[in-house]
Amino acid sequence: MSRETAIARASAHFDDGDFARTLSRRVAMPTESQNPERGEDLSRYLTEEIGPELDALGFTCRIVEHPRAKGPFLLAERVEDDALPTVLGYGHGDVIRGLDERWTKGEGPWRMADEGDRFYGRGVVDNKGQHAINLAGMRAVLETRGHLGFNAKYLIEMGEECGSPGLREICQENAEALSADLLIASDGPRLTLERPTVFLGSRGGVTFDLTLEPREGAHHSGNWGGLLSNPAIRLSHAIASLVGPTGQIRVPGLVPTHLPEPVREALRDCEVGGADGPEVEPWWGEPGLSPSERVFGWCSLEVLAFEAGTPATPVNAIPGRAWARMQLRFVVGVDHERVIEAVGEHLARQGLADVEVSASRDEIFKATRLDPADPWVGWALHSIEATTGKRPALLPNLGGSLPNDAFSEILGLRTIWVPHSYPGCSQHAPDEHLPKSIAREGLQIMAGLYWDLGDAAGRPSHD
Repeated sequence: MSRETAIARASAHFDDGDFARTLSRRVAMPTESQNPERGEDLSRYLTEEIGPELDALGFTCRIVEHPRAKGPFLLAERVEDDALPTVLGYGHGDVIRGLDERWTKGEGPWRMADEGDRFYGRGVVDNKGQHAINLAGMRAVLETRGHLGFNAKYLIEMGEECGSPGLREICQENAEALSADLLIASDGPRLTLERPTVFLGSRGGVTFDLTLEPREGAHHSGNWGGLLSNPAIRLSHAIASLVGPTGQIRVPGLVPTHLPEPVREALRDCEVGGADGPEVEPWWGEPGLSPSERVFGWCSLEVLAFEAGTPATPVNAIPGRAWARMQLRFVVGVDHERVIEAVGEHLARQGLADVEVSASRDEIFKATRLDPADPWVGWALHSIEATTGKRPALLPNLGGSLPNDAFSEILGLRTIWVPHSYPGCSQHAPDEHLPKSIAREGLQIMAGLYWDLGDAAGRPSHD
């Protein structure tokens, strides 16, 4: 009975093809939470796949629902001793739309393809593959030690791709059942393909619309050009007043007052970019910050869509309306409840008070960040390095957004995320893929983490 044996078991789970068979079966379930026709598949994923696996690991499972949610939730627990620390795991079994006709690998999104060093299929990284790795790592420890040495709980939701509606209410209503000492979960990408990564929270996300409709209908650009204001031009100026030509946000309420030194210190060791993604443009974003500080320590404001006139078939007319969908990714220190108000006040100062600012119907993800100096962070980094021989990257928060506030704020947990993907994985796009090297190493990492969590001599105090 040893740590090395547990890690070898996890490796064998990959080498004998068991992991691929499990993931292939789960990918075959088209659990698109944005598709109202997939309700039965969302339920089947929990009752036919995750529930039976957790049952076999000694968990007690139950399915709960909430009227706001897109699908059911699975709550599970395995209690060995009330005196032991408790870890909560999390994952989501829903996926983004398959975009079936745009896949070039395999036979589409719902039949996992094994090509070279990659598994292709919808959900292989977001998020079916990631929680499959974690559950398999836990099983390797249980089979080796005969027990975990800690208490374990799990929450799997089926609506994360729609903004996790109902998740926060489920956590509030089941706070005692989900109580734990920390969250260990996996989602999002590593910093790079080769480097194991830990992140401690996520940037928040707010989407909002800018709309300008000065009159009803379009009017001939020859007869009325120079007499009628063009809403597309004025909306372009509105956007340009919010974010400058090099990407700097120009509204003080949309950025924090400063970059905390612990965050800056952690990011000194994290270089973004590489061969697995587009080339970083160093001139873009907040001046005076490194690329890693811009994406993990600061905010970004993006135009997701812009529409005026008839873009597919332009005509010689001044459009009657212009519209843009904006997105702010923000870090701890920005008041998300004032974003819409701050944008409206700024536009009024620019003489653009007639531009309507309205919140979209998307869920708001709050910004969260565990203190990098927390002893559980150092413990996790040490465990991963002991398993892989590599120094993990430590990100104070993910550049994207996750429903981490449900765990850090509502449940009051330390949150440690260990991603099993990489920036070039085509997440949310056709040909989503999981590198086999990450899957195998991820199984080893999680077996090592769970083994170390059960070692009373090496873990931090949970009192």
